[in-house]
Amino acid sequence: MNRRVYFLLAIALIAIMFAFILTAKDVSAADTNTVSSTVVTDKSVPTASAPSVVVDNSDVCKSAAAASVQTQVLGFATGITITDENCERIKLARSLYGMGMKVAAISTLCMDPRVFDAMWMAGTPCPFMGSIGNEARDFWEKNTAFMPEGSDIKVVKELEIAAIAASLAKTELQAKKDAKELAKQTRTKEIQDNLDIKKKLKQEKAAAAKELRLEKAALLKASREKIKNERKENGTKRPWAIPLTILTILLL
Repeated sequence: MNRRVYFLLAIALIAIMFAFILTAKDVSAADTNTVSSTVVTDKSVPTASAPSVVVDNSDVCKSAAAASVQTQVLGFATGITITDENCERIKLARSLYGMGMKVAAISTLCMDPRVFDAMWMAGTPCPFMGSIGNEARDFWEKNTAFMPEGSDIKVVKELEIAAIAASLAKTELQAKKDAKELAKQTRTKEIQDNLDIKKKLKQEKAAAAKELRLEKAALLKASREKIKNERKENGTKRPWAIPLTILTILLL
């Protein structure tokens, strides 16, 4: 419908421009003829009349529109019919209701965003695929794309869905960060545990070495005491006994 109106307006504009050009040429010619003392007789063209578009059927939701443009040279007239979709929707709903199809009649009216919002605000959402009541509400909330364009409820639900999606994305991002941090802490703990184990092993090794040195020192002391006692008992000197004992202990 809008395309037809735009097309007709474009044609009318072109006609006006064409008439203006021709009129300018006529004025110039008239000036020339006046100078040369020539008499020019101006003849006007018939006036363009807009057509009478009559819609005499009450069951047809259409309205008529006519327009005409007239210049000194060219005239243009046209007429169109405009369909009233809201009128059609009301008549279809009345017809369905008259045949006992009440749910279908309401569904027809619910194609209008104003009716859809009003039904939603009243706590009686429009039917959805055979479902009514709260079940229909749940289906509408899960399928907002089926809501009529221009509905305020559709805008609100789409914003809620976008907010939920953003929250889920934020939660997922935080979960990834937490997992990365936990993995980092786990690796740090493993490294620290390995260092502690190595340190403990080193300490145990040092303690074992110290204990071994103490045992060797005790054995050496005991050997010296034994040799000393033997010397006292026997009254003999054995200069080679002490180095031999020390060498034996060191070789252990």
